[in-house]
Amino acid sequence: MNSPASNSDDILNGAARSLRNVRFAPIGTKSQALRRAHFWGKLSKATMAVGAVLIGAGIIGGIIGGIGFWGVMITALLMTTAAYVLMRFPQMPMPTAESLKITDLGTLAGKTEIWLEAQRPALPAPAVTLMQDIGVRLDQLAPQLQTLDDNDPAAREVRKLVGEHLPELINGYKRIPDSLRHKEHAGKTPAQQLVDGLKTIDREIETMTGQISRGELDKLAVRGRYLEIRYDNAAENGQGV
Repeated sequence: MNSPASNSDDILNGAARSLRNVRFAPIGTKSQALRRAHFWGKLSKATMAVGAVLIGAGIIGGIIGGIGFWGVMITALLMTTAAYVLMRFPQMPMPTAESLKITDLGTLAGKTEIWLEAQRPALPAPAVTLMQDIGVRLDQLAPQLQTLDDNDPAAREVRKLVGEHLPELINGYKRIPDSLRHKEHAGKTPAQQLVDGLKTIDREIETMTGQISRGELDKLAVRGRYLEIRYDNAAENGQGV
């Protein structure tokens, strides 16, 4: 029979494993789609390079009557090198807070998810859990973004929320020293302010998705102005959210 202490250790270890899985799992399908596209693009180039080496070896062999043992070894080496280099490079460009502001609408959701996934190690556990919810919201938003023009006022409001407010919220938290992240300021700790801010953004993404699908773009612009005022006031008060 397991002791209470042993059961407690098992529970804690299980919770730690679950948190690690959440920290490294993709938060949405759009980030996965971008990674797959990058992988298959590199694989296609590597396959073409290997094919070119084989064709080149065949042409040379036909001209000189065979390439011999060393020719085969050199061909294999060239094929291996080409495949290795083209599968390893180039690395997938990582989105930044600055690049999200100008990312095209078609990839905005996926690149935001990739950026969020990279931020998780620096965030508290409740915020990491919320990332999964935001990932779902971004997946739902992505098809609606396809209906907008880049110069549409609604597109600018979405980009402002996802490409500006969200990164500013997280980067603001990360700039706070570790020793101060759990000390109260204005009634809440920075960690609590971060979680509250992420919950607000999660709800706003859901609201924006519905408004775009219903064509309520005027309402979307009004909510965008409300959010801008809200976040500007929070920044002036030094609350980070």
